[in-house]
Amino acid sequence: MSRFARGNLGRRGRAKLLAASVFLGAAGSATLMPHVVQAQTYRFSAVEVTGNQRVDASTILSYAGIARGEAVSAARLNDAYQAIAASGLFERVELVPRGNTLVISVTEYPTINRIAFEGNSRIKDDDLATIIQSKSRRVYSPSMAEADAAAIVAAYEQQGRLAASVTPKIIRRSENRVDLAFEIVEGAVVEIERISFVGNRAYSEGRLRRALGTKQAGILRRIIRSDTFIADRIEFDKQVLRDFYTSRGFVDFQVLSVAPELTRNRDGYLLTFTIREGQQFRFGQITTVSDLAEVDADEFQRAANIRPGQVYSPLAVENTIARMERLATRKGLNFIRVEPRVVRNDRDLTLDIEFAVTRGPRMFVERIDIEGNATTLDRVVRHQFRTVEGDPFNPREIRESADRIRALGFFSRADVTAREGSAPDQMVVNVDVEEQPTGSLSFGLSYSEVDGPGAAIAFTETNFLGRGQLLSFRIDTGTDNSTSRLVFAEPAFLGRDVRFRFSALYAETDGRFNSRFDTRQIEISPSLQFPLSESSRLELRYTLGESNIRRYEGNAQIIQDDADRGALTTSKIGYSYSYDSRRNGLDPNSGIRLEFNQDFAGLGGDLEFIETTALIGAQTMVWNEEITLRAEFEGGVLSMLGNQDSRLLDRYFLNGKIRGFEGNGIGPRDLSTPDNEALGGTMFAVARFEAEFPLGLPEEYGIKGGLFADVGSVWNLDNNLSGVDDSFSLRSAVGVSIYWNTPIGPLRFNFSEAVKKKDYDRTQNFDLTISTRF
Repeated sequence: MSRFARGNLGRRGRAKLLAASVFLGAAGSATLMPHVVQAQTYRFSAVEVTGNQRVDASTILSYAGIARGEAVSAARLNDAYQAIAASGLFERVELVPRGNTLVISVTEYPTINRIAFEGNSRIKDDDLATIIQSKSRRVYSPSMAEADAAAIVAAYEQQGRLAASVTPKIIRRSENRVDLAFEIVEGAVVEIERISFVGNRAYSEGRLRRALGTKQAGILRRIIRSDTFIADRIEFDKQVLRDFYTSRGFVDFQVLSVAPELTRNRDGYLLTFTIREGQQFRFGQITTVSDLAEVDADEFQRAANIRPGQVYSPLAVENTIARMERLATRKGLNFIRVEPRVVRNDRDLTLDIEFAVTRGPRMFVERIDIEGNATTLDRVVRHQFRTVEGDPFNPREIRESADRIRALGFFSRADVTAREGSAPDQMVVNVDVEEQPTGSLSFGLSYSEVDGPGAAIAFTETNFLGRGQLLSFRIDTGTDNSTSRLVFAEPAFLGRDVRFRFSALYAETDGRFNSRFDTRQIEISPSLQFPLSESSRLELRYTLGESNIRRYEGNAQIIQDDADRGALTTSKIGYSYSYDSRRNGLDPNSGIRLEFNQDFAGLGGDLEFIETTALIGAQTMVWNEEITLRAEFEGGVLSMLGNQDSRLLDRYFLNGKIRGFEGNGIGPRDLSTPDNEALGGTMFAVARFEAEFPLGLPEEYGIKGGLFADVGSVWNLDNNLSGVDDSFSLRSAVGVSIYWNTPIGPLRFNFSEAVKKKDYDRTQNFDLTISTRF
């Protein structure tokens, strides 16, 4: 941009100057008109407008409001000046009486030729252009330019750059045009150096800091944006603290104040939350009452999933109310409402809950209006409602539907409200949403304990064609393998609460097992999943696949026999039952997870077998939620049918299931071969125990420690030959872990030592994995 003299248009200073010129002009006219009896009163037979180019003279006269022949005082002239100047159309305004003629002289604001941003690097020009109101080919307005500068500063404040400043400047061009430039000084990010708490007794500062969305500045501060000071986020954090404490029984919890304080160098904030915890309450007596003849209070009482002595949780109360109201719906009882009545017992710190089953007002859902969904189809949003037009109106169900809409992840904003419809007993539900991107294309590096380093490319769309469907395609390449996987999922199959999923897999390995042979696998699998209860799911599936072993170069007769069988087809049906207590939200610190799977092969294909696997896991947090304890038990059995022998590709190797050993490092082996080649087993059982705890490092580093102990075994072969050891023998390993939450994902470094092993087992003292949470 060429450089001309730049200047700020100070409107307030011009107003004072021009107002003075009006009065000076009026005084001069009074000396030239001695016949006027009262020097401050004028009558104009004509009004002349000069200097206007785009604005009509009639428009200017309408702003002035002075009629011909009307008696006009000096104060009225000043009012006329103020009205014209306030229109925002003129850079200069003068009202000069000349005898019987009032001359209104104006200079119009120039037209904006172009808009430029200078000094910005953190926010792009295109993004800044959407923030400001000034536009090219429109009239320049100093007040609007100042407002635009303030809006740009606010955008930088959202990024934690509180020292940002923006100065609007103009460059004069020909034909009454200007270039508008915003000179931006972005400033440094003002980080949160320290978050502290006053008044906390039950939980440490570290535990409370982990619950907040705002984080302290850490070693990855240039990547993690949650460590910047954003005022709006503080209100969110206050609500997070309230939810944290109330879900743990602290019903009197209060955030008394939040005090942000700038450091001495003004480059960081010290954030202090002053809180009042109060006492922790537990559930006392749980009763159900009703004055409705058609309601059996005892039956509704059995629907309550709260037990006396449990720590009080509002979510548990809400879940019980929802269960009771669903029970009423199943029994054909409409307009039933359940009201919780709480009795506080300060002496023993309990809350007695009485669920009163009453009849609510007779109101119906007239219609559901959906707005803002430019991409997502209406039916995707409507499926989140358990009610339709004409059903009884239930405010609780509407709130739950709003939560389900937000949980889709398709919208950046989703507001669900209800208003009166065409009649007092008719309600209209309004859904106002704002779309957000739902697709992603990622490239990255990966590491697997079995396959080593590799690269990956993945495309995922969670709202395919606006239908709420999932479409995912991923290609992984490792040192000795490549895998391609396609997944499609419809969460509302045939308009019901049934999830349909289709997956396709193609995988090849080059020396996957001891670098002795290659494998190829092709597989497709459609499945249906539906809920059985609040905490359990059932999946039905069918799998059709083909796999084979190629180019075997080893000496194990069992593996050679598998290779000689060539490519075999597997056709199987199966089911999976899963239970997760965390879904009901009764205890935020503990959870139980159960999985049971069975597959039956033999519906066509070359193989006949029954495969059964099971897993049960539990987690709890102790010592004021500073230490997390986990335990998992897992096992599986592969039972071949029709006098068939199992194949190496179908057997278990415990890769990734027990630490301290290499991939294929334990289990049955052919001891007659030079390398004691691994064969896998048809049975396995594993128990894993671990504890995760803080190391005393600053929480912003995201580093925690852990201890673990694994014990298990894989055994049994149905085609045993001489020289093969497939006996049951426990292996165990202990070790320490380092957990590190990084922007690329939670990493886990395991340092292990095998305690119990076989002489031919292959141990591994270190591995790096992507950490998974219970």
